[in-house]
Amino acid sequence: MSSSILLHGTRFLVLLLAQVFLFNNIDFLGFINPYVYILFILLYPVNSNQLLFLLVSFFLGLSIDIFSDSGGIHAASCIVIAFLRPSILKFSFGVSYEYNNVKVSNTPFGSRLTYFFLLVIIHHLVLFNLEVFNMSHTLFVLKLTLFSSIFTTLLCMIFMILFSKKTP
Repeated sequence: MSSSILLHGTRFLVLLLAQVFLFNNIDFLGFINPYVYILFILLYPVNSNQLLFLLVSFFLGLSIDIFSDSGGIHAASCIVIAFLRPSILKFSFGVSYEYNNVKVSNTPFGSRLTYFFLLVIIHHLVLFNLEVFNMSHTLFVLKLTLFSSIFTTLLCMIFMILFSKKTP
């Protein structure tokens, strides 16, 4: 149990610091920003306490907001995807999720890509809608959402491949 807490605590801190000091400074093509900190939410254990998961997700988003001076938009986006995650897991993994034996790192690539992309696009849609908060800029929000989601999903998948434990 303590090794699990240590692993998730380390993942929380590493992704938070990487987002604040590295990824917040990336502005690819002038409008594409990766938000890889949500990888923590994507990889959080499925069979964990939901209330604790929502609280940790909120504090992750709030920490990003504090460092980015963004007024709570990351916290709101994190809460939304943490709340919707069980439904997206059921959609992406089907029967495996129903028996609580889903471990994201051991799932087929297509299911994992679907799961990552759906949660990332929901996160980015909420984030950019709250950031712009103007209905006359809907196409701009959709452009930001699409391209940043693709870039973030690509980076998250690369990190999953690079840092997953190899089984013989």
